Amino acid sequence: MSAAPSSPAPVRIGIIGGGLMGREAASALARWFALLDFPVRAELTAVCELDRARLEWFRQVPTVRLLSSNHREFLASPEIDVVYAAVPHHLHEEIYLDVLRAGKDLFAEKPFGIDLAAARRVRDEAARLGRFVRISSEFPFLPGVQRVFQLARAGALGRLLELRAGFLHSSDLDPTKPINWKRQNQYCGEIGVMGDLGLHVAHVPLRLGWRPASIYAQLQKVIARRPDGKGGTAACDTWDNAILHANVPAADYTVPMTLEMKRMAPTETNTWYIEAMGTDRGARYSTKEPKTLWTYRRDKEQVWEKTDLGFTMPFPTITGGIFEPGFPDILQQMWAAYLAERAGQLGDRFGCATPDEAVASHEWWQAALQSQKEQSVVVLG
Repeated sequence: MSAAPSSPAPVRIGIIGGGLMGREAASALARWFALLDFPVRAELTAVCELDRARLEWFRQVPTVRLLSSNHREFLASPEIDVVYAAVPHHLHEEIYLDVLRAGKDLFAEKPFGIDLAAARRVRDEAARLGRFVRISSEFPFLPGVQRVFQLARAGALGRLLELRAGFLHSSDLDPTKPINWKRQNQYCGEIGVMGDLGLHVAHVPLRLGWRPASIYAQLQKVIARRPDGKGGTAACDTWDNAILHANVPAADYTVPMTLEMKRMAPTETNTWYIEAMGTDRGARYSTKEPKTLWTYRRDKEQVWEKTDLGFTMPFPTITGGIFEPGFPDILQQMWAAYLAERAGQLGDRFGCATPDEAVASHEWWQAALQSQKEQSVVVLG
């Protein structure tokens, strides 16, 4: 009897930052067996986190062999091939560069640097060193978003009329919510909410080539101070809401595109949406109706059609097609896309955001800051 073929060596993954997204990543990797016939094995082997209680949480993961509170000690480990770094924005450049120079590939969190200059430096160093780098953005892996993307990419919409995309939160409406690093420019950057939510909104437009020639921004700072958790208050100096009005060049005309990023959007818990309208067809998807895809078509009359979507993911899993995907599922799909592309196995599937796309989004946010300051339309180079 011939021996069974051996399984490939796993890609060994380390996490820097054991907070909300670090734990979600650990969960996605722990359920890796749910992916069917996937060409890469993934294994979480190391975690770096300053908070001891958070670090101890990862001790229950049987594949983890290193728990550290020093990221340079962590990066010296030969047990790590890929690093996922989920840290505050002001630490992105330092930690991302350390990861790359340690000879590891990088799965970065948005916005890929506290500002445009930092994002460019990280991108350029990754290219110089030949490291594989992508940036986290999970919502495009929902079935409804994939359908919108496919219709637009195929040119099925006709001549584009209007584009809209957004990501909306509401928890900051509570003025008693304590301040954290995402509400302070020194940690999250002057771009504020655009850094926190923006790449999620920009990812699909960037991938479809919807790049603005000009931007006019309306930015809001609504609550100036928040409780500091110590009995006093602290300055809350970031932009809470951002609406960007952009002109996207088409063949012989321009298409208006609106991008919304809001932490103060009443009734919105975690709403991501996209809408693309054309002369022949249109498509609309929102996580408020996670199973539902709305499509418009022009016949003798114009008709909106509603389609319920099942578990039709880019990478097949054990989950039945009649079921509905949730956040843990699309996070795992994003990780699958990262590792498939790293192994040259992505094919024509949708891929994670690239360093060039992250830098391009920063260029939009920089133009938005200039537009707000000057109360003008800013032309992008």
